[in-house]
Amino acid sequence: MNFLQLQKKFPTEKAVVAHFVAIRYNGTPFCPHCASVSVYHREDKPKVFQCMDCNNSFSIFKDTIFENSSTDLIKWMYAIHLFLNGKKGISGLQLMREVGVTYKTAWRMLKQIRLAMGNEDLKEYFETIVEIDETYVGGKPRKGNKGRNDNGDIENNKRGRGTKKTPVIGVIDRDNKKVHAKVALPNKDGKKLTGKQLLGVLNEVTKAGITVMTDEFRSYNILSSNGFIHLKVDHTKEFSNGVAHTNNIESFWATLKRGVYGIYHSISVKYLQQYVNEFCFRYNNRKNVEMFDLLLVKSIKM
Repeated sequence: MNFLQLQKKFPTEKAVVAHFVAIRYNGTPFCPHCASVSVYHREDKPKVFQCMDCNNSFSIFKDTIFENSSTDLIKWMYAIHLFLNGKKGISGLQLMREVGVTYKTAWRMLKQIRLAMGNEDLKEYFETIVEIDETYVGGKPRKGNKGRNDNGDIENNKRGRGTKKTPVIGVIDRDNKKVHAKVALPNKDGKKLTGKQLLGVLNEVTKAGITVMTDEFRSYNILSSNGFIHLKVDHTKEFSNGVAHTNNIESFWATLKRGVYGIYHSISVKYLQQYVNEFCFRYNNRKNVEMFDLLLVKSIKM
């Protein structure tokens, strides 16, 4: 949806409310207290409906990311539009300027939208060939960039495996190009990821018996003994070995890293999973023309 379509779809707050009623209640709102459909939209409060049977007032945005927000609904819709159309995301400062809110409000809006993007129940499994790989987020070490370890000794800041950056594990389905990624525990001691950690993420979206493509990392050897058909490629020698490659998941990592380096610059471990969810949602729905409405559906907390 482009900006002109957005303006046409949501010219007023009432239009936003009507659209959300259609999404959440299939066009027929009902009272959460007595389940009566004899409700009417209060003119003095655009977000509130009144029940004619039990006289209960209720907001149709209760238990959503819009709850307790005093920001205009039109600004919310515009923020979602900007967020979804930016392949690598949008910064809080840019959203502040575009929407006309304070930075604190812009930051909260982005945080709430990311919560909706991560509102997944994982009912669908990846059932074809999948690729699994890991990346590390937390700054790009440069030549001569050294830091002190827990003992106070100066040591080099490594890249890749063995780094003290935060590992992210990703799985992608080669058929439908859907990706699932999870942040692993902070790698404070520089130890490699364990096979159990990798297997745990894989089991969230796959079933035993499918073919899994990996690189030569030894921790992936656990896959064969757990019912998976394991094919791997040695990246020290080649990018691919026939059908054995991890090019798709590495392409997703490239988009994630460009967003981190170019838009957000620095992400704390506390919120890293929310940012990963953002890129997964945008990547998985990049060809979905109903992505905007899908996000509104996911804005309703499960």
